[in-house]
Amino acid sequence: MDLSEFAKLLPARQRRSILRGLTPAQKKLLEKIRKYKERGINKPIKTHCRNMIILPEMVGLTIMVHNGKEYIPVEITPERIGHYLGEFALTRKRVQHSAPGVGATRSSKFIPLK
Repeated sequence: MDLSEFAKLLPARQRRSILRGLTPAQKKLLEKIRKYKERGINKPIKTHCRNMIILPEMVGLTIMVHNGKEYIPVEITPERIGHYLGEFALTRKRVQHSAPGVGATRSSKFIPLK
């Protein structure tokens, strides 16, 4: 199945992106993926290309997606086809509040007892 046939199965945003053509960075990543699959290399592929749409030929690979600080391993499964790589490498951490720090005002030092 070529990209134009595959694009018909995608939602509008991804379909438009595929039909307009891949960017040079996306083409480079796709060539690297094809080379790894052809040679049977089984090591993760590192990329900064978060806007790459997951294609059927990527299934079974592990792609290390950069989140701005580090590379997050993304295992490509059939359920992820059509999504962007960046959706699976979050760029923000959850905020975890703890006790007030040094220099906090009197009112903010109050911690309710549970």
